Amino acid sequence: MRKLLGWSIGIMFVTMIVITIGGSFYMLDFSLSPNPDRNDTALCFRQLFEKYPETRPWVDSLRQADALRDTFVTMPNGEIHHALYVRKGGKKTALVIHGWRCCSIKFLHLARLYEKELGYSVVIPDVHAHGLSEGEMIQMGWHDRKDMMEWIKIFQTDTMVVHGVSMGGATTLMMSAMEYPKDIKDIRFVEDCGYTSVWDEFSGELKNQFCLPEFPLLYTTSLLCKLLYGWSFGEASAINEVKRSEYPILFIHGGSDTFVPTEMVHRLYKSKPTNKELWIADDAEHDESYLKHREEYIKRVKAFVSK
Repeated sequence: MRKLLGWSIGIMFVTMIVITIGGSFYMLDFSLSPNPDRNDTALCFRQLFEKYPETRPWVDSLRQADALRDTFVTMPNGEIHHALYVRKGGKKTALVIHGWRCCSIKFLHLARLYEKELGYSVVIPDVHAHGLSEGEMIQMGWHDRKDMMEWIKIFQTDTMVVHGVSMGGATTLMMSAMEYPKDIKDIRFVEDCGYTSVWDEFSGELKNQFCLPEFPLLYTTSLLCKLLYGWSFGEASAINEVKRSEYPILFIHGGSDTFVPTEMVHRLYKSKPTNKELWIADDAEHDESYLKHREEYIKRVKAFVSK
């Protein structure tokens, strides 16, 4: 009887290990796999124009003036990355960073804000494993912050703004404690609905979508990510970088955001020592602050970058 009980416990233990390992691979693939339509630029433009109709005539005018250009660069790791470049001229440039499984095209509405309202040139990169940029798995902003620095070095001007949304917002915050070229006289950061850390975001989604606790799956999946891709969920922390940031940051978040819960922005804002502003967009869900409050959004951004 004892021998049978021992075998049963052993089988259960091995089964739990197999299930946990299998679940970790599934979670990693579910979270970090690129959008299968990532290269469909025609689809992306259709979706942009449907959501933001005002961008269609603006994009047409840029094309006629040869002011909207595809740019490809080789990153230090050998990957070819793509960006859209809106050429305005002058000494002001905005770097706009898109969200999870999105692409540069779908964020041309923010490029329009900077070019049309503020007279900025704009660079919108396709982040690693997004759009036309190479890469096998999504990096959730952590390694992407280094790629974004390469774009800044290429297009740097006297005045610069880094503006990111969702995963791009977290990337923006992860960049806010980095060291920038001394030739850049003024650099500011605008983050919209970014998460505190990858760990916090995935922990929330485990609970909301699958009704699962952090232990053991989040721990084993984070370890697997570290072994396969060189980063863990815990180290990919926007809030840790914000604590060290000396640059001005404008925090924007939807008041009804549940995908990246609104409470995250309050923790981020509290962690930033100085040079900070916060705007909660009433009734806006995830990535809806601009969509539902265009005039206020533009007003807030203009005031922040013009100081």
